[in-house]
Amino acid sequence: MDWDKLRIFHAVAKAGSFTRAGEHLSLSQSAVSRQIGALEEDLNVSLFHRHARGLILTEQGEALFETVHDVSSRLVMAEAIIGEQRDKPTGELRITTTVGFGSLWLTPRIGAFLDIYPEITITMLVDDRELDLSMREADVGIRMRASTQPDLVQRKLFRINHHLYAAPSYLQRFGVPQKLSDLDRNQRLVVWGANVPAPVPEVNWLLHMDAGPVGVRKSVLRVNSTYGLLHAVENGAGIASLPDYLARPLLESGRIARVLPTLDGPANDAYFVYPEELRNSKRIAAFRDFILDQVSHAEF
Repeated sequence: MDWDKLRIFHAVAKAGSFTRAGEHLSLSQSAVSRQIGALEEDLNVSLFHRHARGLILTEQGEALFETVHDVSSRLVMAEAIIGEQRDKPTGELRITTTVGFGSLWLTPRIGAFLDIYPEITITMLVDDRELDLSMREADVGIRMRASTQPDLVQRKLFRINHHLYAAPSYLQRFGVPQKLSDLDRNQRLVVWGANVPAPVPEVNWLLHMDAGPVGVRKSVLRVNSTYGLLHAVENGAGIASLPDYLARPLLESGRIARVLPTLDGPANDAYFVYPEELRNSKRIAAFRDFILDQVSHAEF
């Protein structure tokens, strides 16, 4: 089978449409459609069900996609390993981490890393889902919990502490809670979104800790982003549990305040993770050492 056609098929299957795949491949929609049609003709099967809302793989298409995806991942891995034979770190480094950590803590520091290693290019993939590093969806991850994915090297980076925060305008309107039971009445609680994987364990501890006979407190707003929680709190939506590293800039500027300052939320460890196959990668070693230096001078 023609690898160019298989490569285009792989892109279409991931994108779910000829148009989006064409944008990714820098090809026209018609060129992509012709290549898929030619591949289906070569194999004498239909690879996609065509719907108004997009493309869905057929059973035969699913089988082909699994094989092509595996081959594509292995080729990317081989390319990365070959590239590491050079004398100094170079090439693309794809980093995945949570939206909050990536947007507010990591990206402001990436410029300093690029100054040290100008031949490395960075792709930042901020996502509260765990991308599959073993399938090379990214090269390295900074995660707010220990990974359950197999064949990954993990190194503990730092410990994240969580406390309750609210905007001064909110506290003026609803009063300053003096004890945990005050949260059970006349307070607005903002928590992590329902039915969405959370970036940290026990993310909604605020709803359950000493919640009284009912066993759970009522929330008025759910947001499936820590970054979103921060901005909701900043703008007076209510009280939320936030990681201290995320809240500290707004706390120091007076835009938010600690609530029940003697109450500690659960703490969790963050990890630097990457595939075992890239253990000897110069790019990953360079980024790991940079991050270790950065976290040694930071508060979490």
